Amino acid sequence: MDKTKISSFQLFALVYLFEMGSAILVGIGASARQDAWIVLVLGMISGLLMFLIYYRLFLYYPDLPLTSYIQKLTGNFIGRILCFIYIIYFIYDASRVLRDFGELLTTTIYTNTPLLVINMLMILTSMYAIIKGLEVLVREGELFFIIVYLISIVGFILVVFSGLIHLEYLKPFLENGYIPVIKSTMRESILYPFGEMIVFSMILPQINEYKKAKKICLTAILLSGINIILTTIINITVLGVDSYIRSPFPLLNTVRSIPFGRLDVLFMLYLVIGVFFKVTVFFYSAVYGVVDLFQIKNPRTPIFPIGLLILFASIAIAINSAEHFKEGLNVKYIYYPLEIFIPFFLFIIAHFKNRNEQLKVKS
Repeated sequence: MDKTKISSFQLFALVYLFEMGSAILVGIGASARQDAWIVLVLGMISGLLMFLIYYRLFLYYPDLPLTSYIQKLTGNFIGRILCFIYIIYFIYDASRVLRDFGELLTTTIYTNTPLLVINMLMILTSMYAIIKGLEVLVREGELFFIIVYLISIVGFILVVFSGLIHLEYLKPFLENGYIPVIKSTMRESILYPFGEMIVFSMILPQINEYKKAKKICLTAILLSGINIILTTIINITVLGVDSYIRSPFPLLNTVRSIPFGRLDVLFMLYLVIGVFFKVTVFFYSAVYGVVDLFQIKNPRTPIFPIGLLILFASIAIAINSAEHFKEGLNVKYIYYPLEIFIPFFLFIIAHFKNRNEQLKVKS
């Protein structure tokens, strides 16, 4: 892969855009009803703690991506199997986000356009960005971060001054106790979107000042998490709990409630930018993983076949939108090993292995 070194702000913008991605599109924590925002707070705190594990592994091997140091820590046989599983995970998650994007557009605006066409246009754009290299992607991130944040501020101001917010919809607090909140946190927000930061284990080795990676990524996770929490609170206080639960795309309904013209255009622009970066980061990491695992000399070789695989997986993943969203909730449990358990065990192995090596050097 390219030897591009990315700056601190470029990494910050990329993490922020990735975390926002499609997270504001769906109603995370809806099963906790008006306490959905608490689910996201707990998920964000868990995500910050999980990233500390990813970061510690990065410090042990600052020049290696996830697929390289897995093999160093677990051996070639087990390591290559785990690497292949992570590559499949990157491809699968890219296809899910791509399907989210396609479902929104085909059910709201482009109702007569085939899902395949919508998804194909997005994957071709991501493919082109990866061919151009990580440097082009992170430079785009710098520009689009500013655009996305301005859209967020404008949208927030318009919602507040439109008089649509009813804070009483957030009551009663913990109406059904803390059990539904804990269940929803374990089922959703820990893994999505915060646990998906594991993908940046493929990108962190390319940061200019690796000692700043911790502060940069934690700040980006915190900022994006706060924005997602605020978005959820706004959705609930504008739509009401029942409408928030029933709506597949609550933020779109919230934007359409603003009596200042067709502001859903801004929402669509926001969505296209967020989904593009999320799909492309997963796509890039899958390509990087294949190149690293199979030692492919030309890094562009796997781009087209992996892109096709993501595209067709996004179509074949479910028959309709209802099945797609249902599967999204059920399949998240298999992310626990990939986002939490395996990184934790890798951290333990790395800790003892590096400690033993340091003791050997001292002796």
